[in-house]
Amino acid sequence: MPPKIIDKHTLKTWLLADPATDAFRPSSFAIIDVRDDDYIGGHIKTSRHHPSSSFSVGLPYLHAELQEVPVLVFHCALSQQRGPAAANMYIRYKDMIGSYKTPDSEDTVQKTPTEQAVYVLRGGFTEWQREFGKDERLTDAYDEGYWKYF
Repeated sequence: MPPKIIDKHTLKTWLLADPATDAFRPSSFAIIDVRDDDYIGGHIKTSRHHPSSSFSVGLPYLHAELQEVPVLVFHCALSQQRGPAAANMYIRYKDMIGSYKTPDSEDTVQKTPTEQAVYVLRGGFTEWQREFGKDERLTDAYDEGYWKYF
């Protein structure tokens, strides 16, 4: 199943949810930023940086860390190449390890996968920063000068 698309306003709502009262709280999702050198200039609050240039190498560790998180949101600068590619790679990896052969048998064991929704942020960080770059509740380390011409 391909990743779904999420818009910046929905993600904003999730980030600003009140953990005490909202059913969808920040602990129920993770944001994965796969930008490489273009990571400078700011990032979405709570996002984890996993550069696309080394994404496949770190994928087993990322999966181990996030496999119980119900919702993942991937993005890059524009979410046209690297973000969707990383989301698809994650989905394929998750599907691949859903079954495995035991060391002492030729029998295949099915693991019960955790339900997990995988999204790609429409417009990536470029669109995000246009509207929310200066909002410190939503964006960390924002450098307005860097984004002046984007």
